[in-house]
Amino acid sequence: MRDVATEEQLVLAQRKAAQMDPMKNLAPSNLADPAVLNPPQDLLSQSDIVCFGGIATLVPKHAILQIPEAYAERLKFAPGAQIVGWADFYAANRGWITTVEISRVQAEGKEPIAADTRKQLTQCRNLVVATYLGGPISLLAPKVAPPATAGASTKSPEPVKP
Repeated sequence: MRDVATEEQLVLAQRKAAQMDPMKNLAPSNLADPAVLNPPQDLLSQSDIVCFGGIATLVPKHAILQIPEAYAERLKFAPGAQIVGWADFYAANRGWITTVEISRVQAEGKEPIAADTRKQLTQCRNLVVATYLGGPISLLAPKVAPPATAGASTKSPEPVKP
């Protein structure tokens, strides 16, 4: 069994913690304030809207890899639609949305998407969204060229827009 701390022990511990406060030893910074250098941006300007069946969701820009003509109208907000999270929207619309799970390295553009995955994307007739751990993520343009294969194009896997 453990003894209960007395009031004196608690007061002593509080005084000790107040004396050793690391914030008191912090020197003021000479650097520019990051909040001033990088002002917050509008969420809608950094997102695409996907809307269908009275519900809508936001996905990051460049997360949509392919937009078939049949689904181009679904990238506009319909008046009266309810905004829901990605998981709820995808669960209700997985019949026409395909997700491609990518790694963080691929999302950063440091590694290209596999050639067989790119080939499957060109044949897919659904709206294709890049995901990381189940959630939509932007896919930056690759910084390295994908490996060239015999007779294949070396064009980078940029999002396909109608």
